[in-house]
Amino acid sequence: MMKYKGYAGHVEYDDEAKIFHGEVLGLKDVITFQGTNVEEIEQAFKDSVDDYLGFCKERGEEPERPFSGKFNLRIPPDLHAKLSIAAQIHGDSLNNYITKMLQQFVA
Repeated sequence: MMKYKGYAGHVEYDDEAKIFHGEVLGLKDVITFQGTNVEEIEQAFKDSVDDYLGFCKERGEEPERPFSGKFNLRIPPDLHAKLSIAAQIHGDSLNNYITKMLQQFVA
């Protein structure tokens, strides 16, 4: 995964076309980029993000941000209760407790 100015890009290689192609993740808008080597794909990613930000500025629009740090999660009530109790036992808020668990899971 590539990162630039808070945006993340995913790259795949097309072995038939012999080209890398990528997309900026986490947006409703579609932002793509391509290149034939690592240096080109990295620069194309940065250029695409910069172009997107410039386009938004020209139009007086706020650019979409990929991740706000907030999301809604529906879980069974009994799991909610267990997590709340576990957080209290560990002297933490439910939010901090789940955040720590998720960080361990994806690490």
